[in-house]
Amino acid sequence: MDSSFLTQEFTWRGRTVRWGRSGAGPALVFLHGTPWSSKLWWPIADALSKRFTVYLWDMPGYGESSKDPSHRVDLGHQGEVFAALLEHWSLSSPHIIAHDYGGAVALRARLLHGAAFASLCLVDVVALTPWGSPFFTLVKSHSGVFEQLPPTVHRGAVEAYIAGASHTGLRPEDLRMLVEPWTGIDGQTAFYRQIAQADESFTTEIEPLFGSITEPVHIVWGAEDTWIPQAQAFRLRDAIPHASLALIPRAGHLVQLDAAAALAAELTQWTSAVSSTDAS
Repeated sequence: MDSSFLTQEFTWRGRTVRWGRSGAGPALVFLHGTPWSSKLWWPIADALSKRFTVYLWDMPGYGESSKDPSHRVDLGHQGEVFAALLEHWSLSSPHIIAHDYGGAVALRARLLHGAAFASLCLVDVVALTPWGSPFFTLVKSHSGVFEQLPPTVHRGAVEAYIAGASHTGLRPEDLRMLVEPWTGIDGQTAFYRQIAQADESFTTEIEPLFGSITEPVHIVWGAEDTWIPQAQAFRLRDAIPHASLALIPRAGHLVQLDAAAALAAELTQWTSAVSSTDAS
C-alpha cells in the first residue's frame, strides 16, 4: 500500500471520507485512533489482505478525509459515520480491528447504531473512563490558545506528544508520517479541534452495554502503554465477560510501531481463528 491507496470517497452530512479496499476473502475493517490515521495500519492490513478483503478509512477530521472546521468530529459523530460507511460498503457482519479512539467508534456503531460484527479486536482502545493524557487534558481546556501557536512551536509540541506514545522510540520517518497530517493551517486547527471535542460522556454512555456484546472479542494491549495503562485492558476484559486478552511486551500505545512483528503475529492468529469459525 502507498500514498495513493485511499482512492475512494464517501460523503456523509457534508463530510468526505477517504477509503480504500484491497485483497479477497472475508471483510476485515480497520479503525484508527487519535491523533493517527489509517496509515498506522497499512503494513498489517497489507499482510492480512492475502486472506481478507481489508477496508481502511480516515475518519472525518483525520488523515486524507475532510477537515471542515464547521463539522464536529466527536465520538458521537464518528460512530454514526462508521455505521453509515458499513452500510455504504454493504457489509452486514465484517471482522473489526480497532485501535485507540477507533475502539469507541466501533463500539458505538455496534451498540447504538445497529452495526453487526463477526468479531471485534480492540487494540489499546479508548473504551472506559477515564482516558486522556495530561497534555490531552491541558489542550482540551485551552484549545483556542493552542490553535494560535506559531507553526514551528506547534510542530514541536505535536512531535513530543506523539513520541510519548511509543515505548521503544520512533524512527524519524515514522514520526514524520504521524505528524505531517497535523501541519499547515488546516492541520493545526484540526489537531486541536479533535481534542477539544473529546468527551468521556461518549464512552460512559456505552459502558453499561458491554455485557450485551455476543460476537468473539479479543483485547490486545501494549504492556508499557502509558497513555492508556494495561489496567484498563483488564477492566475491559471483565466488562465483556467472554473476551480474551493478550499483552504485547515492550510495547507502548503505538504497539503497531513498537512491536510490529508481535502484533502482526497476534492479529494473524486471531483473525485465522475467527474466520475459520465463520467458515465452519
